[in-house]
Amino acid sequence: MTSSTTPGGLARFNALEEHAAYAALHDVCASATWAHRLLARRPYATADHLFAESDAAMADLTTADLAEAMAGHPPIGRPKPGDPTSSREQRGMAGASEQLKEEMLELNLAYQEKFGHVFLICATGRTGEQMRDAVKERIGNAPEQEREIVRIELGKINRIRLARLVEEDAPE
Repeated sequence: MTSSTTPGGLARFNALEEHAAYAALHDVCASATWAHRLLARRPYATADHLFAESDAAMADLTTADLAEAMAGHPPIGRPKPGDPTSSREQRGMAGASEQLKEEMLELNLAYQEKFGHVFLICATGRTGEQMRDAVKERIGNAPEQEREIVRIELGKINRIRLARLVEEDAPE
């Protein structure tokens, strides 16, 4: 993402009352540490500055902070009911066959049993098959390696969500 997001949307975010800005950031990422850090650095001159601060905050999250962030994400193939964000992000699973959905459920459960949290991937633009292949590949990772992959994937998700947050016509 680049600073192609409009200044009006960023100005609106910068001007939000602290509690409203925190709530908006918490919708982006469930880590309180991440949200507080971004909140403390307002106002942002450009969207790129906001994205860079998000990346830096993500890099500094502890294992507990990462767990908190991951807890805000539903399993792939089971978006939160009534949540347009998770439905939009997991669109690649919407048209998946029943066989693929069942396979993803089994893989999600095996992954969660091994790592203690949901399989997390930046699902935007990925097909169901690509997500299935990714979980199959990553389930063999060591926990430390997987935690760093999750950190990278969360960072990608946060950037996409932040870009939507600061779009000109985004609702408050």
